[in-house]
Amino acid sequence: MGQEIVRINKFLSEAGICSRRGADRLVEEGRVLIDGKNAVLGDQVLPGQKVTVDGKAIHRENDKVLLAFHKPRGIVCTAEKREKNNVIDYIKYPKRIYPVGRLDKDSEGLLLMTNDGNLGNEILKARNYHEKEYEVTVNRPVTEEFLRKMAEGVPILDTVTRKCVVEKLEKRKFRIILTQGLNRQIRRMCEYLGYRVIRLVRVRIMNIELKDIPVGKYREITHQEWVELESELDHRHTAKENEDGVFEKNRGIEKGN
Repeated sequence: MGQEIVRINKFLSEAGICSRRGADRLVEEGRVLIDGKNAVLGDQVLPGQKVTVDGKAIHRENDKVLLAFHKPRGIVCTAEKREKNNVIDYIKYPKRIYPVGRLDKDSEGLLLMTNDGNLGNEILKARNYHEKEYEVTVNRPVTEEFLRKMAEGVPILDTVTRKCVVEKLEKRKFRIILTQGLNRQIRRMCEYLGYRVIRLVRVRIMNIELKDIPVGKYREITHQEWVELESELDHRHTAKENEDGVFEKNRGIEKGN
């Protein structure tokens, strides 16, 4: 891994600094140097070259990290240190990691954390239809009409949400499985139908489940979960290649619910 030539944004992403998009911003802001010279977008890093961000030497991680974290309410899914409730300071993991996608500050539940930018990007691509499952408590009784309309698609943010699976759990609680991640999607869908979200908990992302992880704690995913996750990601790659012949650019990332 350490001997290949890579673009600077991929280098920083795989070092766990930020996403590729975030790396591009760092480069544009003049905060990235390669062998003491300001990097520009598209620069490649050769074996043995020294990369620094804000004067600090950066090294790519050889060991992939993927954590399943039970995010509490009030914690913000950002690596930005200026945010006092940022998830990085909260977890205090010994390696550089960052969140895969988002959970709204007022939401809780499963959040994936990684040092592998490529892995994070693959999980987030909206075109891959990766499932995310939530349990939602609302302010009034869940009706059959509400469930039907949620499942068929709701007009929000100048679009109509994808059809999804919705199931009633209790009088004011339901389960919903999404394959997209529009900004505050579930809350906006509920608001459109006259409901207000009281509690929103994400319980699953693809094959990784929240289960018994205590609030505020994390665990490393198991070997079996790695195998299943990589198999599903590979399957999506193959399906997309068969459909289009080539990969399209990532046009949608999860914005939080």
